[in-house]
Amino acid sequence: MRAVITRTTGATLTIDGQEHARIGQGLLVLLGITQSDTPKQATYLAEKCAGLRIFEDENGKLNRSLADVGGQMLVVSNFTLYANCSHGRRPDFLAAAKPDQAIPLYEFFQQELGRLGVPFQTGVFGADMKIDHVNDGPVTIIMDTDQMMK
Repeated sequence: MRAVITRTTGATLTIDGQEHARIGQGLLVLLGITQSDTPKQATYLAEKCAGLRIFEDENGKLNRSLADVGGQMLVVSNFTLYANCSHGRRPDFLAAAKPDQAIPLYEFFQQELGRLGVPFQTGVFGADMKIDHVNDGPVTIIMDTDQMMK
């Protein structure tokens, strides 16, 4: 699994011109799922995202987690995180999991966030979504369970 995590002061997700989700201060998480991903990786990544200390403390140090600041998370499925751009100019997405595998893992990731007590909103798997957000800092982190769980 791959996640691009952006610290945000707020984010709004719209589908077909209608607001679907909105969060205040928190994390925007773009979540990519590949064919070899498992529930174990989803649990690991949910725990990492929930506990990530990328909010500033009173000394300006990145010491606070989402829970510490009372933040929320917006989780959006994003198969393009598994784009292969090594040949030509048009990326292929062959490494991205197909919906029959990706949807259950995307939903399991959400269940794990719920188990951890993380307040979150989500996009709609496979929908054409528009996300408006403010990258706070900017702070953007990329996590890949294949690299992190070695």
